[in-house]
Amino acid sequence: MKSEPDVFGIDDLEKVGTEPWDGVRNYQARNFMRDQMQVGDQVLFYHSNAKPPGVAGLAEVAREAYPDQTQFDPNSKYFDPKSNPDDPRWVHVDVRFVEKFDQVLPLDAIRANPALAEMKLVQRGQRLSVQPVEKSEWNEVLRMVRSGDAHSPPAPARRKGGKKRAK
Repeated sequence: MKSEPDVFGIDDLEKVGTEPWDGVRNYQARNFMRDQMQVGDQVLFYHSNAKPPGVAGLAEVAREAYPDQTQFDPNSKYFDPKSNPDDPRWVHVDVRFVEKFDQVLPLDAIRANPALAEMKLVQRGQRLSVQPVEKSEWNEVLRMVRSGDAHSPPAPARRKGGKKRAK
């Protein structure tokens, strides 16, 4: 789950404990929350639009999908005049704080890891605020965080072919 830390970051979640993940206005992200998230599911809490962007901690689903009330509030920036209270268009889940990492696991380190090459987060054009994570990807992200070696910049890729550089 992605959030901008200046709007609502892992520190904010730690302070409040549990919070509705409201304001999702993308059908695919909504469907992930509605159809796939269950109480107890673990969540990678990702800081987007940050320096550096990356995984900041862990949360868990505390309540399964239910109608996001901000869609009915004309004073909310998430108001949707086409949404009907009898058939709500938008849902959210409640997330509970689990852990804040000592350091953010940077997106660059995730991208540089071949084991995470298929992760939705690193796919071109993938900007959803809620995305599924495969078990193997989850395990690799946690391995990177726990090992501590993922916070140094990746080694530059070696060039294949082409002209040799003179020394």
